[in-house]
Amino acid sequence: MAEKIATRQAYGEELAALGAKEPNLVVLDADLSGSTMTKLFKAAYPERFFNAGIAEQDMVAMAAGLAASGKTAVCSTFAMFAAGRAFEIIRNSIGYPHLNVKICATHAGVTVGEDGASHQCIEDLALMRTIPGMTVINPADAVSSKLLLGEAVRMNGPAYLRFGRAAVPVFYKPNAKLVIGKAGVLRKGDTVENGVKKYADVTIIATGIEVAEALEAADLLAKRKIRARVLDMHTIKPIDEKAIVKAAKETGRIVTAEEGTVVGGLGSAVSEVVTRSKYPCRVAMVGVQDRFGQSGKPAELMAEYGLTAADIVRAVKELLK
Repeated sequence: MAEKIATRQAYGEELAALGAKEPNLVVLDADLSGSTMTKLFKAAYPERFFNAGIAEQDMVAMAAGLAASGKTAVCSTFAMFAAGRAFEIIRNSIGYPHLNVKICATHAGVTVGEDGASHQCIEDLALMRTIPGMTVINPADAVSSKLLLGEAVRMNGPAYLRFGRAAVPVFYKPNAKLVIGKAGVLRKGDTVENGVKKYADVTIIATGIEVAEALEAADLLAKRKIRARVLDMHTIKPIDEKAIVKAAKETGRIVTAEEGTVVGGLGSAVSEVVTRSKYPCRVAMVGVQDRFGQSGKPAELMAEYGLTAADIVRAVKELLK
């Protein structure tokens, strides 16, 4: 069984490690460093850590000021407060001047669990991708969280990174090559029969914790003689249009999977690319279907909102009819 680690834990560990390599790096938090795991950076570099208190809008404005002064600023709080409460400040004070601030939001999606609808941000990816020039990243596991955080800190300009509360399977190897804006191909699904290449029957494009569900779904489909290509779309913006168009052309069917609203999220982003391409195809979206969250255990909520591997399998079989 694969080891399970929360992506927020990996985020905190890598942030502290980056502190030694990036002397210009400063970190801000809104009184949640124990939960966001920025406490690890604080312990190592207290002179470069700023607690803004329960004032998320002020924290983001402070980060903007530090970035305008030449610092690389990382600020953290729960996704609901980062993408929701501080949206206008992010848009006007970070996005508009294109400042070097990385908003690293934790506790995203319904797997926040018992905290309920008020804390389960399912709209953040949709909100952040509407801001011009904003890079939007949603890592799938602990390894990709560390690698993509490092890439984001080293790039210039604003970025939004999404991390989760619950422990999730680790499937990337530490030496994995991950590039912002380029999807990871985790299963090709293609075969060669009698010397003739046959493409996969369907492409599953997943992001965040849904990537593990997509891999499990691909295994379940294989038992039914259905070949699935699996892409980790860790970067929602800029999205890997080439990988999407290639999937549309070669497999003719796409299922997207995300732990967030399908309204404006990954499914919408993929559909926008497909409808503009030379190879339009059917796209099914696994995700939160225009609903608010509710209190419950993460596994129960994944089932309630149709986010499990079995739900992905059902979506694929529906497309294949």
